[in-house]
Amino acid sequence: MLKRTEGIVLKTTVFGEADLIVAFLTKDFGIMRGFAKSPRKIKSRFGSSLEPLTYSRLSFMGKEDSNLPRITQSDIIKPFNTIREDYSSFLKAAEIIDIALRFLPEREPHPELFSLMLGTLKGLERETDDRLSYLYHKIKFLQIAGLAPRLDMCGRCGCGLMERPSAHNRTKHIFYVSHGAVICSECGRDTGQAVHISEGALRFYASLLKWPIMSLERIKAPEMFIRDLALAIDSHIRYVLGTGPASADAVIYKIMTAK
Repeated sequence: MLKRTEGIVLKTTVFGEADLIVAFLTKDFGIMRGFAKSPRKIKSRFGSSLEPLTYSRLSFMGKEDSNLPRITQSDIIKPFNTIREDYSSFLKAAEIIDIALRFLPEREPHPELFSLMLGTLKGLERETDDRLSYLYHKIKFLQIAGLAPRLDMCGRCGCGLMERPSAHNRTKHIFYVSHGAVICSECGRDTGQAVHISEGALRFYASLLKWPIMSLERIKAPEMFIRDLALAIDSHIRYVLGTGPASADAVIYKIMTAK
């Protein structure tokens, strides 16, 4: 049966001399992998539509229970060339792709995450503060996937951390990575990895959870807030995945030419 959908190319794997296995994040089917016949040949009908980060309109054929349907057509909607051509932007995009591939099961529709990925790539392509777009994506991804850290109340007693506002936003709270939550001072200290986060950063985090992605263009976030939250979120992701930080070259290599 022939099916059609829209998808963002996440990763390609070389198969044989000229074929590819392509992983997409699709609008209707979530993450799926498909087999593309001879896209590496010079005169391939696929052209550059199977390059990582390309947003395409796809047609594929296979049985309902087929793990590897055959991709019959792929037409580019948006290539995101400017991201691939800028090392810093491509590294950010490669990391959020890697997170999606690690966290999401295949063949489960995630329309919110598809829209988030597409919106993030558009944001990275525009001349905006891509640090904020990058951070926002990871925060919203964790929220939608049900894996967000608890930064609004104590992870042990449940008390609200900001019910009694301090005099300024520089008051520090402690995020314990092993708990995935901030622990208040009355609940004692933990011996595990800890990240200090300012109260202003916690309030900014609560706002990011509510704001739509379109609002990022109007936001000028203090560097301290972005730095504090990025450290906490990245530590949380590494702990959940059980991995350490990968080098830039390693992340890009995995996305471009997985074996």
